[in-house]
Amino acid sequence: MCQLFINADNQLWAYKTKSLRIDGVVTSIRLETFFWEILEELSFRDQITVNQMITKLYHESLDADHDISNFTSFLRVCASRYLSLIADGDLIRESDTSLSDVGTQDILGQESIRRRERKVRFNHAINKHSIN
Repeated sequence: MCQLFINADNQLWAYKTKSLRIDGVVTSIRLETFFWEILEELSFRDQITVNQMITKLYHESLDADHDISNFTSFLRVCASRYLSLIADGDLIRESDTSLSDVGTQDILGQESIRRRERKVRFNHAINKHSIN
């Protein structure tokens, strides 16, 4: 298993810092190359620049009263969730459908169900192993 990760291109975890302007304030975001590539894919899908998408996510997070004190972590989770939704079949990776045009509520509902089911399954497996 480890070789799958150890032998991957080490540039994927190299940091890359980008500067952008949000509401007139210049800010820098430092992420691994892997996450920048996923964010580029997300922005391409919605036909906007990465900077525009990040600004949009920032504003929508504020509107939703999210704690965005660690916005960089939020961006990593966004990228990871995107890949997870693809892996679970909720999104099609090569689609040019904008993310604002997908069935958000249905996808979030299915994701919630899967997370609960996985938690139960993993807890059951852990309990089974600790009994043996």
